[in-house]
Amino acid sequence: MDFNFQKFERTNSKYEDRITITKRKSFGFPTRFYNDNHIEEYKYAVLYFDKENKAIGINFTNSQEEKHKFTIIKSKKGFGGSIIATSFFKSYTIDSEKYYGRYKWEIKQYPNIEKLFVIVLKERSDFEFKASPENNNDIDGGVAER
Repeated sequence: MDFNFQKFERTNSKYEDRITITKRKSFGFPTRFYNDNHIEEYKYAVLYFDKENKAIGINFTNSQEEKHKFTIIKSKKGFGGSIIATSFFKSYTIDSEKYYGRYKWEIKQYPNIEKLFVIVLKERSDFEFKASPENNNDIDGGVAER
């Protein structure tokens, strides 16, 4: 019997389809999210905030005219991308230490916004997290996976 093996060369990639908030006031776009949503085609991200619902919207764009954009930092090793959004977190007094983790997202469309990836924030103090591979800091639509 002949086999047609392919060498697996994607070690250390994150196959996560969630948007990540880091403690250091950044948004992470893991490999799977990045590839599935073709983020490599975009240069910038524009952020939106709904204070009442504690929701963040992310619109990916190539618009040079957009004044309030964040540059997408793309991994040179193919591990997705990120944006450093310190000014966004500070402006809206969002404490990234309370809200860091992985968030499920949904796509919404609004007038003048082509596609908005929306996550709803939940404070980490609202949940009990146990160090285990199962939950791994996941936040599922505001509900921690256990």
